[in-house]
Formats: sequence, C-alpha cells, structure tokens
Amino acid sequence: QVHLVESGGGLVQAGGRLTLSCAASGRTNSSYAVAWFRQAPGKEREFVAAITWRGGAPYYRGPAKGRFTISRDNPKNTVYLQIDSLEPADTADYYCAETSGPATMSPRSYDSWGQGIKVTVSS
Repeated sequence: QVHLVESGGGLVQAGGRLTLSCAASGRTNSSYAVAWFRQAPGKEREFVAAITWRGGAPYYRGPAKGRFTISRDNPKNTVYLQIDSLEPADTADYYCAETSGPATMSPRSYDSWGQGIKVTVSS
C-alpha cells in the first residue's frame, strides 16, 4: 500500500499562490499516477489534476487549466499542486490520491488517499 501525506495548505488571500505537496511512501513502485482532488463544504469531491510517475503530460479538469499546475519530483516521491491567482471558490479540502492503474477523474479509480489538507482563501 502507498501512504500519502499532504502539506502546504492554510489561509491565503485571494490573488495569491499556494503550493501543496503530496509525499508518497510505502509501495511506491506499484504506483502509476497521482491525482489531486478537492472537496468544498457541501459539495462532492472533484478531480483537479493528475500526473504519472513515469512521464507523459499531466492533465487537468477543464476549468483547472491555467491556474493549476501539477508536477512531480520522482527522487522525493512527491507530487505538487501549485495554485495561482487563488479565488475564494478554491476554498476546499484538498486530497491527493494514487492509483496503480489508469488515472481518471473518478475518485473510484484511486487506491490510496491522503488525509486531506484545508485551503482557505480569503477575499
């Protein structure tokens, strides 16, 4: 099993930038891709972006393109999510998740999840 730990969340002002980290440990050799999801209060968990460990272009949920950047550091087994021009609507709990199979936008595709980290954007 892969163990994931998110960090980097907190309270930020609108218009700012935030970078979340997702550190993976355990059976990382079996992991194919990592994704970021977010869940705002009262809403369903939604896909933000995903990246594979072995190359290939990352992909994003449509509206996330432009302000969100997902990247990885393989030697550190860490995936990052940079969010630019933060908006109050970005306020949510952010989760990273990993899969040994194809990365999709469905949470059901993912095998392991981090505990989540809160991002609050003030206007």
